[in-house]
Amino acid sequence: MIRKKRKRSAPPGPCRSHGPRPATAPAPPPSPEPTRPAWTGMGLRAAPSSAAAAAAEVEQRRSPGLCPPPLELLLLLLFSLGLLHAGDCQQPAQCRIQKCTTDFVSLTSHLNSAVDGFDSEFCKALRAYAGCTQRTSKACRGNLVYHSAVLGISDLMSQRNCSKDGPTSSTNPEVTHDPCNYHSHAGAREHRRGDQNPPSYLFCGLFGDPHLRTFKDNFQTCKVEGAWPLIDNNYLSVQVTNVPVVPGSSATATNKITIIFKAHHECTDQKVYQAVTDDLPAAFVDGTTSGGDSDAKSLRIVERESGHYVEMHARYIGTTVFVRQVGRYLTLAIRMPEDLAMSYEESQDLQLCVNGCPLSERIDDGQGQVSAILGHSLPRTSLVQAWPGYTLETANTQCHEKMPVKDIYFQSCVFDLLTTGDANFTAAAHSALEDVEALHPRKERWHIFPSSGNGTPRGGSDLSVSLGLTCLILIVFL
Repeated sequence: MIRKKRKRSAPPGPCRSHGPRPATAPAPPPSPEPTRPAWTGMGLRAAPSSAAAAAAEVEQRRSPGLCPPPLELLLLLLFSLGLLHAGDCQQPAQCRIQKCTTDFVSLTSHLNSAVDGFDSEFCKALRAYAGCTQRTSKACRGNLVYHSAVLGISDLMSQRNCSKDGPTSSTNPEVTHDPCNYHSHAGAREHRRGDQNPPSYLFCGLFGDPHLRTFKDNFQTCKVEGAWPLIDNNYLSVQVTNVPVVPGSSATATNKITIIFKAHHECTDQKVYQAVTDDLPAAFVDGTTSGGDSDAKSLRIVERESGHYVEMHARYIGTTVFVRQVGRYLTLAIRMPEDLAMSYEESQDLQLCVNGCPLSERIDDGQGQVSAILGHSLPRTSLVQAWPGYTLETANTQCHEKMPVKDIYFQSCVFDLLTTGDANFTAAAHSALEDVEALHPRKERWHIFPSSGNGTPRGGSDLSVSLGLTCLILIVFL
């Protein structure tokens, strides 16, 4: 028996072929028209609107069983997209990665990486950023910007050692306002003003014989024997006491530092810190190590090296203070927001960090020791030995080992060695420069070089520096 082959029936479906069409001259290809892509920026194909579906149904009735050609299908899809954007149907969930990124920038634009508490605030902002991306992940599937942001967040959290669990920042400045965190409420204040510039910070330091760097980056060598106020504003008072270093010399050094953190609303009661030679405590005079709420720690002391180095961090006024003992004497470095540092009454104008040493107490003219004395007549023997143990050559060599850049800190080191003979002053100058690098907000101003009278930088050959230092040493001992 011979079986007849059955013809395969066409597969079920809405589209059916009617057989070959009569041959006709090929129509010229349609001119290309600008079209929008069929994919949205969210990685999802837009669903046709109800109006588009109705149009498709009409087309099917007009040509039953025929599939629309590709061009017609594309036009239909574009038509549905146009209706979608016109708001004739419900839009799918939008990818909000741009909003997440904008909020993150707003939360971090006022932060300063050199300021204490930066890592904590930055991690809070990162966790908020991560949470925002998670909430919009479904709508952002296939979005390259979204996936790049997710990878970037992961990298930043690893670099800053941020934990995935913890507090997050809020994008509402009124909510994030923390009266005991200067960076928080300062950032919120600037945000309300529409000013995106971060707060400005100032630096002041005192070390050695003693050498003062003011808030204006003026460098002075002063006598200032006895008790003198470095800072005295509405938030903070710092007083230093200087004593003679060697008999018969006007050179002095600091052997006592008193710091008063003034009471500030609910952030902290008044706290007093006092350090003297051979007694550099890691606590305030009342025995506590912090001020304000024990959890917030708006004011705290951190001991870095027992008996030699402590730091004080006052979050509520955005201020950091370093106190060291090097040899027999103390050094101090401080960074403070400019608006707070300059908040004082007329009666508080005697502040060495603000206005420098009085003219009668200066050994130089405020431009640095070398530039002040290069005009003096030189002694017959330029390479004098001011103190047993060091010549100008040996002092230069020892200071250069610690400080390769021959800036004002290097020259201060040489000056101190020649006037005191105490090798510890080399370490004092070196640690003072390290404090500048840790606290000074502007890297281009870390190093100060002597200037000529008209303000132009002086090339400063080794010979001129040597002769100038020799003259200054003679002046000190006169």
